[in-house]
Order: sequence, then C-alpha cells, then structure tokens
Amino acid sequence: MSKRIFVTATNTNIGKTYTSTLLIGALSRMGLRVGVYKPIETGVTALPPDGNTLFQTAVSYNPALAALSVKDIVTLQWPLPAAPFVANGGKEIDFTLFDKALAKIEALCDVVIIEGAGGLMVPIDEKSMMIDLPRYFQATTLLVTHCALGCINDTLLSIKALEDARLPFIWGLNCRPQETTFDITSLPYFQHRFDPVFRIDHDIDTIAKVLLDTITH
Repeated sequence: MSKRIFVTATNTNIGKTYTSTLLIGALSRMGLRVGVYKPIETGVTALPPDGNTLFQTAVSYNPALAALSVKDIVTLQWPLPAAPFVANGGKEIDFTLFDKALAKIEALCDVVIIEGAGGLMVPIDEKSMMIDLPRYFQATTLLVTHCALGCINDTLLSIKALEDARLPFIWGLNCRPQETTFDITSLPYFQHRFDPVFRIDHDIDTIAKVLLDTITH
C-alpha cells in the first residue's frame, strides 16, 4: 500500500481540487511518484471536471499514470450535483469498488492523494459519511478551509469532527482574492489558537512534508 492522503474541506467549493493539484507538485518535487483518486464525484454530465483536473495534473508529473483513464480515477459518477446519498437515490455503496480502483493506481505511485466530495459530514449512503473514508483508506487527512467571515466556526467544527473521530490530520487555509478581510477579522484568532497556521498557497511544500511525517509516525 502506498502512502495515502485524504483531502477534504469545510464545505463544497472551498478549494479541494486546487489544493490537491498544488500538493501533487509539492510531493513530486520531493522525488515521489504521485497518484490521485476521487472515489465519488457528483454533478458529472460528461467528463468529471475535478477528477479530470486531478488526473491531467498527476500525469504531467507521473507519466506512468497515462496507462489509466479518468474513469479509473473517479469510480462513481452521478449527474445530480448533490450529496452522494441523494445523487444515488439512497442506495448502498460497495466500498470494495474503491479498493479495486486504488490497487490499479497504487501500482504506479508512491503516494496517492484521495479527494473527497463536499465536507466531512456529507452523506455517502445510509451507513457512511465522507468522514468515514479516511479511516477506511487508512489515510492522513488534509482539511482545507476558507478565509471568508465565518471561517473560524467552520474550521473549528471540522477540526472537532476529526478529533472526535481520532483521525490524524493537519489543516490549511485557502485564502481566495475576494476574501479580503481575513487578516483583520479571523487571522488573529487562528494565530492565538494554533501554531503553526498554514496557508495552502504559501506553505504547500511544508504541508507536504508534515503530511508525510504524520504518515510515517
């Protein structure tokens, strides 16, 4: 089994795929062969947009992955842009499908980035939520959070969920251009409460190293 990193976020449209592409580059610069996997993507009418971005980025660093296709990278795809439970009509999902897909990817890489869908409490089926995947995959989690007003609440709720589940994780802030008040309204609290405070765009190489150290230990 390769090293596994599960990328999640405080909600949808926070920057999981953006973060994952940066992480592909950071891990590749460390000399690792990086693979990607997105078990579930909803809102897919043709090519899965997030899965395809992950796949094309990973292939540019690890050409061996070109032996696969985007269908190998995204196991379950549904057209309705909703939680998997809703998009799949509440049907049970066989997680062994994920194991078979991961085995093909891991044969070509040293570390695999597994990207979730939505946030941690997104329902997958009657029995499982997204937060159950990092334990299932035995992965270390990278939580991505936003920098808009409300990010303190959203971040702390997701951190508490990961801590309560006793899952290994680190977290980082994906600050977007429109989130202009962060340094005044939210950063002081984060700096008071946490050390260090990672920013995805500035600290991705450090984040990659910490993630690998977390997996190792």
